[in-house]
Amino acid sequence: MFNGDKIYVKIVQSNLNELIPQNINLDIIYEDKDIIVINKPCNLVVHPGAGNLNGTVLNALLYRDYKMINIPRVGIVHRLDKNTSGLMVIAKNIISYNILINYFKLHKVKRYYKSIVYGNVSSNIKINYPIARHKIYRTKMSVNNKGKESITNCKVISYFKNFSFLFISLGTGRTHQIRVHLSHINHPIVGDKLYINNHHKMIYKKNFFNKKINEFHRQALHAFMLELYHPITKKKMKWRISLPYDMISLIKLIKHV
Repeated sequence: MFNGDKIYVKIVQSNLNELIPQNINLDIIYEDKDIIVINKPCNLVVHPGAGNLNGTVLNALLYRDYKMINIPRVGIVHRLDKNTSGLMVIAKNIISYNILINYFKLHKVKRYYKSIVYGNVSSNIKINYPIARHKIYRTKMSVNNKGKESITNCKVISYFKNFSFLFISLGTGRTHQIRVHLSHINHPIVGDKLYINNHHKMIYKKNFFNKKINEFHRQALHAFMLELYHPITKKKMKWRISLPYDMISLIKLIKHV
């Protein structure tokens, strides 16, 4: 850049009118005048984006209450990946939205997951590797020394012959964090097609992992517990939900491998 150069910036604003209310069922675990807590199923996208312009949690929220269009992101303060199931909290007004966003920035919202991974993980581990956008595959994240600090804590609930059933808590909340970290330590999540590399595939095909397990239809990751202070009342609240049927069936399957 040199003195006298002109810089032209094109600002593109999203058209709120493009956001379409859609009658999509939401499994509501809790609701009051300030927040909603839902149990998001797998295969449901949270927010419209490339390839998913509708049929999302956001569209469903607008159908329930179109006034939520006046809240940034229609009250969505955090996300789960399309094929990760479990608990999400959503703000119903701008005050709750701002407070919840701040809670997440300060790591005051506790999120707990259960997952089924390949191999036997060390009993209690803290995975602490920085994560950044993948240099080549821009839809992926990767461990990168120049990335942001990322901390994932894992405890083993059960060992199986060739798998581990994990309890996971987050120290940070980066995109795809759990999936990236577990893949990086060579224990990718069962069903995670994005983060199981060719090396992993060769190992699992050579050994005793049958076709049904390797073709599990989504990453076996479920956000089963959520804990936070209510943004308005400041009351400590906790929600817990059961493991979904597909992951229960997967556990029954791997017990016999």
